[in-house]
Amino acid sequence: MNSFDIESPRIKERTIARNDLAFSFLTQMPIVPGHLLICPIRAVASCEQLTPEEWQAILDLQKHVCQALCKAFDAEGFNFAWNMGENAGQTVPHFHLHVVPRKKGDTGILEYEPRSFLYRPGSRALSPIEELREVAEEIRKSIK
Repeated sequence: MNSFDIESPRIKERTIARNDLAFSFLTQMPIVPGHLLICPIRAVASCEQLTPEEWQAILDLQKHVCQALCKAFDAEGFNFAWNMGENAGQTVPHFHLHVVPRKKGDTGILEYEPRSFLYRPGSRALSPIEELREVAEEIRKSIK
């Protein structure tokens, strides 16, 4: 697993925009045309390693490229995602935010129910409140 090198020819020719701390480029496996990635220039594996300035640079580029994608592809909405850790599907140890432009009738993923592709298969619509209370308490204990 390598990081994304902004100076490599294979990334450079797909670069869309950049600023002092981040850059965006088209993914080579797009869900729909215009699907791109935004990365910090500094190679860090997870969002937890980003500085506040790097986060801001990524968000500034996100706004900028979304405006361009609305013009270029008539995007009506966006999916934003990142995978953190190999078990979550991260294949490159360089943080990257996926930006997927969406519009009615596109050919990307149309099912937006997270339970169908992230966890707990089946058709359980709502978790019982007692289960949610227990999980919330367990998380709160870990915060203290």
